[in-house]
Amino acid sequence: MPTFQYTARDKSGNSASGRMDADNKQDMLQKLRDKGLIPTSVSDTHSARAQDTKKALAGKGLRRGKKIKSEEMILFTRSLATMVNAGLPLLQGIDIMIEQTESANFKRVLTQIGQDIEAGLTFSDALKKHPKVFTDLYASMVRAGEASGNLDGILIQLAEYLEATEKLKREIKSAMTYPIIALVIVVAIAVGLLVFIVPKFQEIFEGLGGQLPAPTLMLIKLSNILRSYILIVIGILVAIFVGVRYYVSTPLGKMQFDTVKLRLPVFGPLFRKVAVARFARTLSTLTRSGVPVLAALEIVERTIGNEVIARAVNGSQSSIKAGATISEPLSRSGAFPLMVTRMIDVGERTGALDELLGKIAEFYDQQVEATISSLTSLIEPMLILFLGIVVGGMVLALFLPIFKLSTLVG
Repeated sequence: MPTFQYTARDKSGNSASGRMDADNKQDMLQKLRDKGLIPTSVSDTHSARAQDTKKALAGKGLRRGKKIKSEEMILFTRSLATMVNAGLPLLQGIDIMIEQTESANFKRVLTQIGQDIEAGLTFSDALKKHPKVFTDLYASMVRAGEASGNLDGILIQLAEYLEATEKLKREIKSAMTYPIIALVIVVAIAVGLLVFIVPKFQEIFEGLGGQLPAPTLMLIKLSNILRSYILIVIGILVAIFVGVRYYVSTPLGKMQFDTVKLRLPVFGPLFRKVAVARFARTLSTLTRSGVPVLAALEIVERTIGNEVIARAVNGSQSSIKAGATISEPLSRSGAFPLMVTRMIDVGERTGALDELLGKIAEFYDQQVEATISSLTSLIEPMLILFLGIVVGGMVLALFLPIFKLSTLVG
């Protein structure tokens, strides 16, 4: 009769482990249930393939700086929720995901998590050891699921949250990609004209003699400067880029940068809607899963992605501790639209805060989609106009002397 090694928890949550003989794995699981234990891991001591795989992977170490793709995280969360809901022990589900995951780094992370659970840690505590892979939001929701006994439901909520967040990111990227590519093309054309085309025309103009128009002279001087000091120009641009990035990484710089972002004439409203949608969805998901409001707001503050909104959320926490509602400090901050604070107020009064926050998130998701559509139709003619002004202006400056050719020859 095979011998099985197991780890389990009793009804009080205390951990237990040991070995027991059974006909097969199902018989072993039934024996544990008969003893009032909830199995978390059951493995045949004679079949150590999974354990050997874990040790081999863990021995290679974790590449802690490398992030996991969002698609892999969504697939892992949904698959694990399905397996837990079907009654499969958590560790067995993680073993299955280790075999199915294509990412070598994610395999190592899941392997370490499985080993930590076998050593007696809870799932949420094991997740917290990998903050670059599993966020505070993820670990906190899993902890709430463990406490309520609804881990599969929480994992489904997490998967839906990750899917909605990823969809929003794709929409933002699609809105920003076109203008960035167009700007790069315009700059490349302008630099190409200045470096390669303008010098050819300059030789022609010098042969003709005469006084060149002011726009042409300016263009020639700009071309000479760029060709003579191109390395210095590149160095200055790189230094400016690095300096701005460093400044934006500081608390003051990030605050000023996010403030400017929200005040931009075209993209400002879009950035605000994205931040509000993320705030509402994150807070809704956390409160629905049973995370306390103050703990949920702390997580929202760290994951909101905009310092202006984050500071408003941070300021609300001290007011809530003093007995105020969530809506009051958020309304005073001025960072949130009136509709949002009013709906939060109604949700607090009626006890349906998570539901109304979900509706706010859905509304602003739709607003983001509509704004992106309108921006796409607005940006295209603006870029064409910009291209015409920059490139057309340079071409016109080059051909102005040719238009006055008779005067120059005379």
